[in-house]
Amino acid sequence: MDDPAARAQAPAVEVPPPEFGRVVAGEHDEGAGYHVRRSRGTQDWLLLHTVAGAGLLRPSAGPPLRLGPGAAALIAPGTVHDYGTDPAVGRWRLLYAHVHPPASWTALLDWPEAAPGTGLITLGAEVEARVLPSLRSAARATRLEVGRPELFALNGLEAALLWYDTQNPRRHRIDERLLRVLEHIDAHLAEDLSLRRLAEVAHLSPSRFSHLFSAQVGSAPAAYVEAQRLELAAHLLELTPDPVARIARRVGYADPLYFSRRFRARHGVSPREHQSRRRA
Repeated sequence: MDDPAARAQAPAVEVPPPEFGRVVAGEHDEGAGYHVRRSRGTQDWLLLHTVAGAGLLRPSAGPPLRLGPGAAALIAPGTVHDYGTDPAVGRWRLLYAHVHPPASWTALLDWPEAAPGTGLITLGAEVEARVLPSLRSAARATRLEVGRPELFALNGLEAALLWYDTQNPRRHRIDERLLRVLEHIDAHLAEDLSLRRLAEVAHLSPSRFSHLFSAQVGSAPAAYVEAQRLELAAHLLELTPDPVARIARRVGYADPLYFSRRFRARHGVSPREHQSRRRA
């Protein structure tokens, strides 16, 4: 019986570099015969992100790199392109983007090297759920002539790269369970944000969650929540006509007097004084 894992990758056909302006992006769903080779690479950066199935990336030196679900490769200009469907799987669904990036993206392109000229980052489900819509937004923008499509595409790709950056071990990599918690805090500042509730969001025990949060965020969960609440309160005092008691409730303080004490401890003035000074 034929063993798919024993079959070689389909012979490559030399493929010319794509012609585009600043960025072109899209999505492929390819079978076992998919294989691309550009012996001189391209002048742009190429991002390949596996959505389903698997691909094989053959660098100029070293063993092949397998790109399973959630894995993304970033290929630098001038690097040989030799990639295709993993024959052991027979299918590769991927999102891709060719881009001439602005200089401000330099740090976002500094991925850990898995092979010469090729960076590799593998995402968990939490972060990938944020990356995929951004990549698809970039792909959609390159197809639709709406507004300034190139800028829409660059914005989508930059958002994706920013999310990849949260999982880059060369930077301060944050556990994706904590990303979920940080987003929950931002969206629910007026609600119960006790240690137990946040631990439930992270699916961790309170003690494990507290240790992980403090180590990666740099402050205890309660201190972080209070800081976020009081910063939002300061903005609301500046930008809305709401009375102090109402703003206190909007940021999660049932007791206006306690809110005022905590606000003064952080900002050095009472909420009313802050409101008056800013408006003056």
